[in-house]
Amino acid sequence: MEGEGEYKFPTETRYVGDMKDGMFHGKGVLYFPNGSKYEGTWEKGISKQGKYTFSDGLEYQEKDWEFCDGYDRQFYTERCNGLKPAGESQLTDLDPPRVIPDGCYDCGDGFYDPNTRVITDYEHHFLRNADDYEREWIVSTCRKSWDEVVGHSPDN
Repeated sequence: MEGEGEYKFPTETRYVGDMKDGMFHGKGVLYFPNGSKYEGTWEKGISKQGKYTFSDGLEYQEKDWEFCDGYDRQFYTERCNGLKPAGESQLTDLDPPRVIPDGCYDCGDGFYDPNTRVITDYEHHFLRNADDYEREWIVSTCRKSWDEVVGHSPDN
């Protein structure tokens, strides 16, 4: 592969740009299945300079990163479009949020079914089996399809 072209990985990631001796070489863009992209300048298959843009348009910054810093919990869309009034708060950056299948969790790149320990993409195609570490992280961190009552319990 030499010159300008497009290469599609088995993961559905696409590279569009310059190639030399079968490697990324020159300017090119990696397009990821989730809608994000990495634009870079490559030398013999190695990125020498570039920038990553999330699927919602937020550009990653290595220095002076002010997003997800522990002090500001706003989603990027809230930073762009403003906060909603009390009682209408966003649950995810995607508004309205995805509907999660019964008994499952939204783990960021798809749905996790705790009964089968399988993660599928948002179109319900198999992605992977969750190991113990990932299962624990999903169950303790991610949004689930059901509501649980939390708060004060007079019996405790």
